[in-house]
Amino acid sequence: MTVWNWSCNVKAVVLVLFLALGFQAGVQADPALANATVVVYNSSSSESFDLAKFYAKKRGIARDHLVGLDCSKEEEISREDYDRTIAGPLRQTFSKRRWWTRREGEERGVSVTSIHFLALIKGMPLKIRRAENYPGDVHIEGAMTGRNEASVDSELTLLARPEGAISGAVNNPYFKSYRRMADLPGIPLLLVCRLDAPSAETVRRMITDAVETEEGGLWGRAFVDGAHNTASGYELGDEWLSAAVLDLRKVGIPTVYEETPALFPDGYPMSDCALYYGWYAGDVVGPFRNPDFRFQKGAIAVHIHSFSANTLRNPAANWVAPLLTKGAAASIGNVYEPYLQLTSHLDVLNDRLLHGFTFAESAYMAMPGLSWMSVMVGDPLYRPYGSWLQIDLKNEAKGAAADWKMAHDFAIKNADLPAAEYRKRARQVASRSNNGPMIEDLGLMEAKDGKDSVAVTYFQQARTIYTQRDDILRVVLEEADLWVKMEKPKKAVTLLRGVLKIVSGGPTTELLTKRLAELEPAGPGRPAR
Repeated sequence: MTVWNWSCNVKAVVLVLFLALGFQAGVQADPALANATVVVYNSSSSESFDLAKFYAKKRGIARDHLVGLDCSKEEEISREDYDRTIAGPLRQTFSKRRWWTRREGEERGVSVTSIHFLALIKGMPLKIRRAENYPGDVHIEGAMTGRNEASVDSELTLLARPEGAISGAVNNPYFKSYRRMADLPGIPLLLVCRLDAPSAETVRRMITDAVETEEGGLWGRAFVDGAHNTASGYELGDEWLSAAVLDLRKVGIPTVYEETPALFPDGYPMSDCALYYGWYAGDVVGPFRNPDFRFQKGAIAVHIHSFSANTLRNPAANWVAPLLTKGAAASIGNVYEPYLQLTSHLDVLNDRLLHGFTFAESAYMAMPGLSWMSVMVGDPLYRPYGSWLQIDLKNEAKGAAADWKMAHDFAIKNADLPAAEYRKRARQVASRSNNGPMIEDLGLMEAKDGKDSVAVTYFQQARTIYTQRDDILRVVLEEADLWVKMEKPKKAVTLLRGVLKIVSGGPTTELLTKRLAELEPAGPGRPAR
């Protein structure tokens, strides 16, 4: 990932609009969303057509909102192919079906649109290669202004603009907004997401998971992996992740935050993962390589990297495809080098999701530039936390989500308490109900504040509550790390040895064995460390 200084004037043609702030995310499911959505598929692929029909049926999208395009089946296409087989036919369809209202006396200018969401279906091209001597282009030498390659998706966001300049990025007028697209009909902007993955089966599962998760909300733990990169310009990524952690804890989502330069290692017990945000590695690593790892239903998972979505056809390549294959319902990535400032601001994405906006709205509120490199992969209408806005906090939580709902309810009710009082009351509530996720999360908060001995007691308590192997082994690792930090490695060794006597096999025990080998003193036949 390359860092570049962002300039507001990166293109001759810049969309300018000041969006008034004011939270207006609806608390009820909005049937108008389906009417504001167009589904685009590759008409030369029966698989693409079948998936388009499947999605439309799940979301109640009218048949006349399905648009088939006869285009290439390749992931990468030329700019000529994009204009001739995708952008041109779509513009004609939007005009013919009167989804656009054009400015009086102008053939191309669009003043109002009734369509806000575009769902590209597996089979549609993914990216547009660099074009030389493109007619009407304004080419200014520079990393941000002298490039005209892009994702198909990001180009389509500006379908309503006049053709011509394609080099560089366009300022996104929706960036950091707090308004639903339905409240902004005068912005001829399309929020483009794609339902795409290595297999059609995965795409169907993504669609079904999104619809089913909305009914009761997305429940589970968040895992956030910072890079602790202090190089000039790169600290932005860690700032976004740190802010996301604060917001997650404000709404009571238990969060494991890895803020050292290391990534979550192979064998790490990442259980009940509903949200994953991280950076900065080229290919999927750590627990995601475990053949048995699965995300929670409806999970959203994003790893920042320059080429995280360079292909969506290989389930082992880069990040987006592997994360979706492992069960995530949605992800965000880049097809070519975007530069860090023009990637998704994950703190904004996380905030808008938690406030009940759709995946498409949240993703584009987090994206500063358009006509660039990003792809938003998932159901554009998915609102993973929309149901939170309707939860009656007086109702007793039931079922498998009880611990997660209790953590959320407590956080909302007690948000104004001082930190010490909040944690005291939270421990009382969690202890009475044997809520392991809450106890572990309180321990992580204390550890973050440097109260290591207090944190150890939380992890020890969580270990007695948890019944699932991965949960137990994770708090063992957390406790062992604190003993080392407190310069008491013998306690960590004793803990790890004791656990390894009663558990064996699996990638997590291999991780514990590795940690133990790093801590044990040198002996006969053992190299000094």
